[in-house]
Amino acid sequence: MSLIFGQLVIGPPGSGKTTYCYAMAKFLEKLGRKVAVINIDPANENMQYTPTVDISELIKHEEVMSHYGLGPNGALVYCMEFLEANIKWLITKVLNLKDHYLIFDCPGQVELYTHHNSVSVIAEKLGQNLVRLCSVHLVDSHHCSDAGKYLSSLILCTTTMLKLGLPHVNVMTKFDEMKKFSHCLDFNIDFYTEVLDLNYLLDKLDEGPFTSKYKKLNAAFVSLVEDYSLVSFIPLDISNQTLLLQVKNAVDKANGYIFGGNEPQDVQTLLACAVGAMSETEKMSTIDAYF
Repeated sequence: MSLIFGQLVIGPPGSGKTTYCYAMAKFLEKLGRKVAVINIDPANENMQYTPTVDISELIKHEEVMSHYGLGPNGALVYCMEFLEANIKWLITKVLNLKDHYLIFDCPGQVELYTHHNSVSVIAEKLGQNLVRLCSVHLVDSHHCSDAGKYLSSLILCTTTMLKLGLPHVNVMTKFDEMKKFSHCLDFNIDFYTEVLDLNYLLDKLDEGPFTSKYKKLNAAFVSLVEDYSLVSFIPLDISNQTLLLQVKNAVDKANGYIFGGNEPQDVQTLLACAVGAMSETEKMSTIDAYF
């Protein structure tokens, strides 16, 4: 049985998951890949793409809310548990797409990735059927404008990476909008994308009118993130082909596609995969173009 490669696109509500799925699918199709977008978010109502597989064929979010008297979040948890219990349905659909590259559009409820087990079990079952996934965690770049929000994003990314146990790429989305609030940033952009010395962030947290109340907690969170040292971000503006290429190359290395995929690639693309898409100089010149 041949390997199937794909991305598990996750992130909080409003981080741009569905938009990313559409843009990345179009980008990969231009490179010659056959792409299938699989929607496993039962509450997804504004899809820009036409899903090849849709969880609504199996269970409907609104019907769960109505039948069981649940709120939106409770119904979403029920739907994911139902998908877990009926994982053979999804596996059968996926195995019929052996010649496709898969992009899974996932729910935005972060508890599903930090506390609940259904998504991690679903990913594990897919892996057992030779589906090689990389989780792509999207975070809104606007969180950089507030030290507390940025720290919470770091904790969320760290927790999710440990919980899912998949190859993982963190992406800072809506990078084109950062120039609107660049005057609010306490540090240079590379501080946020590379997650540099967080003691500077701790100083800002201790100065904040709200976060200063929790100095010991702030210090504990910063220590936790630094001890694991897992998180960094790739900036993304979906209208920028260079940044899309950088994300694509990082994901291809993480899930092993560059070693087992069938995409015809020219020498430049292979070299880009090998060195991470861009040199640091090229990366910073691309970032600087926004400011």
